[in-house]
Amino acid sequence: MNKSLLEQLSPTNCQIIFIDQQPQMAFGVQSIDRQTLKNNVVGLAKAAKVFDIPTTITTVETESFSGHTYPELLDVFPNAPLLERTSMNSWDDQKVRDALAKNGRKKVIVSGLWTEVCNITFSFGAMLEGDYEIYMVADASGGTSKEAHDYAMQRMIQAGVIPVTWQQVLLEWQRDWAKRETYDAVMDIVREHSGAYGMGVDYAYTMVHKATERTKNQHEVLAPVPAK
Repeated sequence: MNKSLLEQLSPTNCQIIFIDQQPQMAFGVQSIDRQTLKNNVVGLAKAAKVFDIPTTITTVETESFSGHTYPELLDVFPNAPLLERTSMNSWDDQKVRDALAKNGRKKVIVSGLWTEVCNITFSFGAMLEGDYEIYMVADASGGTSKEAHDYAMQRMIQAGVIPVTWQQVLLEWQRDWAKRETYDAVMDIVREHSGAYGMGVDYAYTMVHKATERTKNQHEVLAPVPAK
């Protein structure tokens, strides 16, 4: 076995690419709830920002078909260039190859649409010709059906792609809760994007540790009044 595949993801050994997180591509996704998909993509992006992970964003046929990248994603990386393409395969564009090579990290985390087209072709090209290790974020990617997504994931896994989830990546980057320099920022992401886990963190902070509520507003609490 390639022992490098056993090496955990860290803020210093990987980079990330977001492929075609655009509305028209999301319209075709049927493998995951689309609001959940966007939540996971943005949560992953915020995590990459916290840990200063080199990030590449690619787009395809923005003006003619796919529409503009999610504004929530762009707001996380306000100065990031958008690498526009015509090919369904990001690896076919030299700008993408150059961006990945410039970052100098062989572990590439992928979040993209669609799993069975853009993600798989990029992964195979990057692995075959670029000698990259691919980590596919299954719940920050989507396919045109559950079968399309699942079988594409299986095909990639058979070829050596490593399947991960967005929260797994976040916590693998954090690794140790003693790392206080990123602790609060990670907890902010969890509370906003991690569903029941985040609700539990809010509950523990306010009810157990008596922290102030996360809301930006102060609401007057009216005491119970029995109806007459």
